Amino acid sequence: MYLEHSIFIFSTEISPRLKLLFPLPSLSLSATKSTKMKQSSKLRCWFSCSLNLSFLFLAMASFLSALFLLFSVHSAFSTLKSRTKTLVGHNLNPTPWHPFFPRTDKPSLSSLIHCSSLSSCPKPLFLSPNPPATFSLSPPQCPAFFFSSIHTDLSPWRQSGISHSLIQSAAQNHAAFRVVIKNERVYVDLYYACVQSRMLFTVWGLLQLVRKYPGLVPDVDLVFDCMDRPVVNRTVYGGPGAPRTPPPLFRYCTTKDHFDIPFPDWTFWGWPEVNIKPWDEEFRSIKKGADAIKWKDRGRFAYWKGNPDVDSPVRTELLSCNDSDKWQAKIFRQDWVEESNSGFQKSSLSSQCNHRYKIYAEGFAWSVSLKYILACGSETLIINPKYEDFFSRGLIPKENFWPVSSTDLCPSIKEVVNWGNNNPIKAQEIGEKGQELMRDINMDRVYDYMFHLILQYSELQDFKPTPPKTAQEVCVNSLLCIADARQREFLEKSHVASPSKNYPCNLNAHNS
Repeated sequence: MYLEHSIFIFSTEISPRLKLLFPLPSLSLSATKSTKMKQSSKLRCWFSCSLNLSFLFLAMASFLSALFLLFSVHSAFSTLKSRTKTLVGHNLNPTPWHPFFPRTDKPSLSSLIHCSSLSSCPKPLFLSPNPPATFSLSPPQCPAFFFSSIHTDLSPWRQSGISHSLIQSAAQNHAAFRVVIKNERVYVDLYYACVQSRMLFTVWGLLQLVRKYPGLVPDVDLVFDCMDRPVVNRTVYGGPGAPRTPPPLFRYCTTKDHFDIPFPDWTFWGWPEVNIKPWDEEFRSIKKGADAIKWKDRGRFAYWKGNPDVDSPVRTELLSCNDSDKWQAKIFRQDWVEESNSGFQKSSLSSQCNHRYKIYAEGFAWSVSLKYILACGSETLIINPKYEDFFSRGLIPKENFWPVSSTDLCPSIKEVVNWGNNNPIKAQEIGEKGQELMRDINMDRVYDYMFHLILQYSELQDFKPTPPKTAQEVCVNSLLCIADARQREFLEKSHVASPSKNYPCNLNAHNS
């Protein structure tokens, strides 16, 4: 009776809706015991199957929800990877005025996640307008032979000042990137990619400047182009009755026909793609190699090694001078791809000081090779330079280099070599003075030049610099994070270990 009663309760009281959906055969109180047990077993089986189906549907729904969530996250990260611009060139097109093959890879997901955790940069060491008390009060005088060019370079804006609209014009028409320093925090707005690691190392140099001189670097808004040839032409902006003030644009070189403002190039902090170390380290290495060979034991020929395939008529013509008997010159083609594959075994700059005379020939524009050639202490033969970097304005013909005409190039080289071999003491003296010049342009002086250029420039601004909304703050850790292993090695070597104990050198006042 207990079993009968329980079945009756389930079928009539507990599940009246089930009975409507799944009608059961009527049970007579006189039915046999086995029939009742079979019906009870069927009910239990049906109930169990219903529960299993419910769990199955729930599991499938959870799986589909998780799959959709994973797809959404993956899609979000893919979008992030394809849109995130970086200082090493991710998701940036090459400059339209100087096309090149940009990098097509995307930043890795792990690097984005890791580097985003470093996006909050530490506060500056000093926010006071007064510099730290640890600075020495007796700084040296800045070398006038090239620091005086700062006043010349900024003269176009001496009367008009630098307005925010001029900055915007430079940024929209000529810039690869823009740097705003505000309260000693550095912000970068990215527009176009730069060749190799130029942009990364240039911004790194500005971060080192802020670290070297805490409390001194002013708020400033700087617009940079990282390609070679100047574009702010004096005939457009500087002629009689010029319609407007030229846009202030920083780059690595200028000419007498342009208003582009020269700034120390990226290789002062290293050039990892061709294995050239930061400047102070590279200069010591070159000088050591030069000191190992006495002047009288050096080859009595002019020497050049470089890349002629850079749209440079002078370098192309220079190849025809490769005849030590006829033209007293040895000319070698530098294949950087081959050197990279062989570990740069044949391109060490310290092993290229074996000749009494070294040739400097401009490439597509100016060439970073000038400082390394001068550092050898050989007499430097400079072929008709058109472009100027920030320090080359300090060179004096026949005192620390010898000028060579591009007209009748090979005979001109031979003539200088013959003169030097007939006047070895004078030729050696010219070479040594060139080397002394580069010794004086150490990284302390490079940072001093950057500081005074930025300070003088900031005083011409008639607005308070503010980072654009699209700018990203950068700091030492965020740059080291986004750099690859090779770049990171060079960046760390050029890192300013601690703030300077001295003020920057004293810049001579501008003579109005």
